[in-house]
Amino acid sequence: MKTITLNAIHESLGAKMVEFAGFNMPVQYEGVNAEHETVRNSVGVFDVSHMGEFLISGKNALELIQKVTTNDASTLEIGKAQYSCLPNNEGGIVDDLIIYKIKEEQ
Repeated sequence: MKTITLNAIHESLGAKMVEFAGFNMPVQYEGVNAEHETVRNSVGVFDVSHMGEFLISGKNALELIQKVTTNDASTLEIGKAQYSCLPNNEGGIVDDLIIYKIKEEQ
């Protein structure tokens, strides 16, 4: 099983670890309610080191992103990111994702 970048820290802090997509992932510390309140009232961190990356470039890059994700990526400025998702053909969600605009289209 693969480990994420912050694996040792999660384990040392007492996270409940489970297998997810081939990675040893933290899913819980104190419980859903306590963690929800912490994020709402203070701060939360999500380790994205287990997530795959796709680099899309070229004159039709934005057109592709607009077709395969749910948010309007045309509003992004260079250096900004947008939380979105990849839908399936039945209207469900394959997975969530983050779209970054690194540079202007060429």
